[in-house]
Amino acid sequence: MSNIAEQILNSCLNIAHHMLPHTCVLCGAYASTQPLCTNCSADLPLSPTAACPVCALSALDGKVCGACLKEPPAFDLTLAAFSYGFPIDRLLHAFKYAGDLSLVGILAEPLARLAAEQPKPDLLLPMPLHPVRLRERGFNQSLEIAKPISRWLDIPLSTDACQRMRDTPTQAGLKWRERRRNVRGAFACDLDLNGKKVAVLDDVMTTGATLNEISRILKSRGASEVSAWVIARTPAESPRR
Repeated sequence: MSNIAEQILNSCLNIAHHMLPHTCVLCGAYASTQPLCTNCSADLPLSPTAACPVCALSALDGKVCGACLKEPPAFDLTLAAFSYGFPIDRLLHAFKYAGDLSLVGILAEPLARLAAEQPKPDLLLPMPLHPVRLRERGFNQSLEIAKPISRWLDIPLSTDACQRMRDTPTQAGLKWRERRRNVRGAFACDLDLNGKKVAVLDDVMTTGATLNEISRILKSRGASEVSAWVIARTPAESPRR
């Protein structure tokens, strides 16, 4: 095991010790020193091994999919730790909407392991929340996930380089092009990113419209490469529909 992997594992175990001892956070069964029991860990829906490197959807032989070839998004790469489904959806819901911050380590560790295998970006940027949403929720879920990953992988973390300028309506139920219109002009960036490689971290990627818009803004500020890092990717048929 590499030094980075050991650091990530040890950090996650420290977080687990602060939860109910020997109890799985999903089913309540015995879990030794781990946050999840053996059965729940086995049920976590890992991302497909053969996936498009750009959008992280299943693709033959892991090559760039037809949708990304036809209409390339503004981001260049997507890392997704899980496919969005049971029980990762339960963990994300408890974390994001119930404020269970004890789940940060469980969610961040698999993504950190994936990211450790990639060239290190110059900057890690959590998806910004509009101030209205931030006041309602009390925390930015993307920032909370980004904090330990930044520390484990020694990547500079920016918390104020980008701002969410509009409190956009929910994207649920909208098609790709409707989502893209919905988030158009939603972000602003004050940082000079000339030649920088930036990773944008979000909790869930559905069509990729929001990540596409913020990536477009980052590249307009000079970023040479933008990667999307997400905890879970919805197994949609196509990100353009």
